[in-house]
Amino acid sequence: MKMSAATLLNELTLMSTRHLAEARRWQKLSLEQLNQQPHPGAWSALECLEHLNLYGDYYLPAMQQQMQKSRLSPQQHFRSGLLGNYFANSMLPKDKLNKMKTFQNMNPAGSQLDAGALERFIEQQELLLQILEQARNTDLGRIRIPITISRWIRLKLGDTLRFVIYHNERHIQQALRALNLKK
Repeated sequence: MKMSAATLLNELTLMSTRHLAEARRWQKLSLEQLNQQPHPGAWSALECLEHLNLYGDYYLPAMQQQMQKSRLSPQQHFRSGLLGNYFANSMLPKDKLNKMKTFQNMNPAGSQLDAGALERFIEQQELLLQILEQARNTDLGRIRIPITISRWIRLKLGDTLRFVIYHNERHIQQALRALNLKK
């Protein structure tokens, strides 16, 4: 996939802004609603957000650190890597549910969650929007971010942003279904 870097960052910013607005809307809901599981074994809305928080705890600082170290100039276009494109696209929600196994250390199932999980998600989305703005001033293709499952595998910054935000989209939609706000 090759596209304008500005277009990519605009699309990702729009998605993240929508995720942030959705989370802020959920601040009006009760803890009971936020912790309600749609059926036994399914994640509640707060469990979905806590799962995203766990990934954000890793990826947001990693992206910030690599961007701060970089002196690379922004490029007009971004060309996705083969592996990065695969990982990012695998996170996009599809019409036919494509379930994925969650790594145990990223699985919030059964956690006792309170409104702090929602607040943490909101803070992370605000930080992600700042990272997206900073990314406009660097090379999305040459900065590399190690992935959570192997420090040896590094994705381009543009692919990492796509992966994180598409993953957020996937679980925001899952949380909406848990809240019975969207089928």
